[in-house]
Amino acid sequence: MAEQMMAADGRPLKASLNRALRRQKIRALALIAPLLLFILISFVMPIADMLFRSVENEIVENTLPRTVVALQDWDATSGEAPDEPVFNALYTDMALAVEYKSHTRLGSRLNYETTGISSLFRKSGRRISRFDTDAYTDAFAAADPAYADPVQWAAWMDDDALRAKLPLTTSAYDGWEKMIVEAEGDVPTEEQPWDFVYTALYNDGVNGAELPIAVDVSQIEPVSIRAQFSDVDDDWLDPDVWQTIKTYSPTYTNGYFLNSVDLMKGAEGIEQRPENERIYIVLFIRTMIMSLSIMGMCVLLGYPIAWLLANLKDRTANLLMILVLLPFWTSLLVRTSAWKVLLQQQGVINDTLVWIGIVADDNRLELINNQTGTIIAMTHILLPFMILPLYSVMKTIPPSYLRAAKSLGATDWTAFWRVYFPQSVPGIGAGCILVFILSIGYYITPELVGGTKGVFISNRIAYHISSSLNWGLAAALGTILLTIVMVLYWVYDKIVGIDNVKLGG
Repeated sequence: MAEQMMAADGRPLKASLNRALRRQKIRALALIAPLLLFILISFVMPIADMLFRSVENEIVENTLPRTVVALQDWDATSGEAPDEPVFNALYTDMALAVEYKSHTRLGSRLNYETTGISSLFRKSGRRISRFDTDAYTDAFAAADPAYADPVQWAAWMDDDALRAKLPLTTSAYDGWEKMIVEAEGDVPTEEQPWDFVYTALYNDGVNGAELPIAVDVSQIEPVSIRAQFSDVDDDWLDPDVWQTIKTYSPTYTNGYFLNSVDLMKGAEGIEQRPENERIYIVLFIRTMIMSLSIMGMCVLLGYPIAWLLANLKDRTANLLMILVLLPFWTSLLVRTSAWKVLLQQQGVINDTLVWIGIVADDNRLELINNQTGTIIAMTHILLPFMILPLYSVMKTIPPSYLRAAKSLGATDWTAFWRVYFPQSVPGIGAGCILVFILSIGYYITPELVGGTKGVFISNRIAYHISSSLNWGLAAALGTILLTIVMVLYWVYDKIVGIDNVKLGG
C-alpha cells in the first residue's frame, strides 16, 4: 500500500491542498461580495419584484374575503346580480374596508378592468355607515340587554361551541375585533359591536342557528342589504361589476398580461378588447421598428465617424473625440429641448430649407411630434454609444492589412469589404446591442418630441407607474419588454455569436 504523502504541517497533502483552495475561494468571494450584494439589491431584486407584481392580485381577496367566498356559487352567465347572501358578505367586508381605507385602493384596482368601479366603491364607502341595519342592533338590544354588553359578546366569542353555531356572526365579530384594535385603537370589551355584526347575527338566526340568548328573529323587520346597495348606486345590480370582482378575485392573475396584449377576461373566457382600446400591440411593434431604425441610423452615421477617428493622427482624433463625447457632458433634457426647437415648423431646420429653396414656405416639413422627430433626436443622443465601441475595435485593426490587400491587387472597395469590414463587425455588434437596448427603454425624448405617434411602450410603462398607478400592468408590460430583449439577445447570439462582440481591443 502506497504511503500517504504528508504536508509540512503534518496533515495529508490532499487535505492540505483542499483547505488552501477553499481559503482562496472564500477570499475571492469576500472580495466580490460588495459587488454581488449591489447587483442583488439594485438589479436582481427589482426585477424579481416586477415579475411578482405582474401576476400578484391579493387586494381583492384581502379586502373582500367574505364576498369572494360567497361569489363562488354565483353563476356569472346568469345575467343577474348575486342574491342577498353575497350582498350581506359585501356589507361586512365594505364596513371593515372603509375603516382600513382600503376600499378606494380596491376600487382603483378594479377600475383598471371596468371603468366606473372606482367611483362606485368610493360612493358606497361614504354611505355604508348610513345603512338601515341599526334596526337589527336595536332589536337585539331590546330583546335582551346582554346583546348590548361588549363583555358578554367577548365571552360568547370565546366559546368554541357557540362560534361553530354562528359562522356569519363569528366571522363578522372577528373582523370587527381586529379592526377595532388596529384601526381605531380601542378595546373590544369596552365597545359595543357595530351594526354589521348584529346583521350577521340576524342572518345566522334566520338560517336557523341557535342564538346565545333566544330571540324570535321572525318578529324583526328584515332589511334588504341588496336594496341598500342599489339605493347607493344602481350599478351594484349590474352583473358586469360582479363579473369583474369574481374574475379578479384569485390571488394571482394573468389579467395584466392579457391587458398588455390587448386581451381581456370575459364571461365566456379570454376575448379581444374593443377596437378603440387596442393600443399595446401597436406600441410594441412601433417600439421595435423605431428602435431598429435608430440603430440602423447610428450604424450609418457612426461607422464613417469611427473610421475617421481611428485613422487620423492622435492629436486630431482626440480633438474630434471631444465632439463625440460632448453629448455626454450635456444634460439629456437640454439636448432634447434643443431638438424640439430645431425641428419645429418655424424652427432652424425648416427655415434653412426654405431659405435654400428646397422646401416651399407654405409646405414646411413636419419634423416634430411624430416618429421622424423621435428618430432624429434619439439618433443624435445614442450615436456616441455606437461610435465608441466601433472606434475601440477599429483602433486595433492594423493599417498594414489594407496596404497588403492593395499591394496584392485589390481595389479600395474590395480591400475595405473583404479585409477591413469583417474585422470591425465585433464593434458593430457591440454598438448595435447598446443602442437597441437603450432605445427601447427611452421615454423622456419620445415623450417630448414624439407627440402621440412617436412614443414608445416605455412611455406607457412610465405613465402607469407615475400617473395611473397601475403597477401590475406596468410590471406586465416591463416583463414582456424584458422577454423580447432576451429573445433578441438569444437570436443575436445564435446568428452572430456574442463572443464576437467587443467593446475594446
